[in-house]
Amino acid sequence: MDLLLLAPFLIGLASGLHCVGMCGGIIGALSLSLPPTVRARRVHLLIYTLTYSLGRITSYGLAGALMGGLGGQVFGALSPEYGHALLRGLAALLLIGMGLYLAGWFPKFAQLERLGVPLWKRLEPLGQRLLPVRSLPQALGFGLVWGWLPCGLVYSTLLWSASSGSVGRGALYMVAFGLGTLPAVLTTGLLTGWVTRLMRQPKARAVIGVSLIVFGLASLWFAPDHAGHMSASGTGAGAGPNDTQQLHPHAHH
Repeated sequence: MDLLLLAPFLIGLASGLHCVGMCGGIIGALSLSLPPTVRARRVHLLIYTLTYSLGRITSYGLAGALMGGLGGQVFGALSPEYGHALLRGLAALLLIGMGLYLAGWFPKFAQLERLGVPLWKRLEPLGQRLLPVRSLPQALGFGLVWGWLPCGLVYSTLLWSASSGSVGRGALYMVAFGLGTLPAVLTTGLLTGWVTRLMRQPKARAVIGVSLIVFGLASLWFAPDHAGHMSASGTGAGAGPNDTQQLHPHAHH
């Protein structure tokens, strides 16, 4: 397993404060819209919350696959040597930018979320038609729509996943990101808020931010071998390793 999968997981984990702050209202509205018999039992509420997240992470994975395939096309259009170097440099810059943002040193990085507003305006009505949620299939469907909410960190990780150069690896990066967001989402809906308290600590955010910066710099050093492996194995766009109530348009995750 690629150690760089830890990077998107850390990004998702570090986004906990944003998940709680921006998606708390969505999760609360969804929970309140459930039948009283569901809300009365914590196990049932957990199942619905996990189903929402399954749909959301599935959308992340699909988007990652698309971006990985696009990156593979870019890689193929350029030479194997220089194409991968371009993608590798973009990936490193994005990781460093995300690290600076999560550490609180580069807040303007979040402006990337504006890119997704036009798409979200088309998808939001579909999500509205699934409310109120009364069944698990509805919860899954809403989660699939929810995964496309404009979010700077999601889009940054998507752009980074494009540097993988493959459908499979791009999907893996985004699934790892989604799994990293689970503690915050489940905490908001069910538990005590320990992720929120942790991510309000500047030192914790700085540690995760610096870790991502180190990942970005390290990827520049280790990626050439990966490029050679891709070239030798013919990896491209189609191949990978082993192969709410009204939702705010600027909500995260």
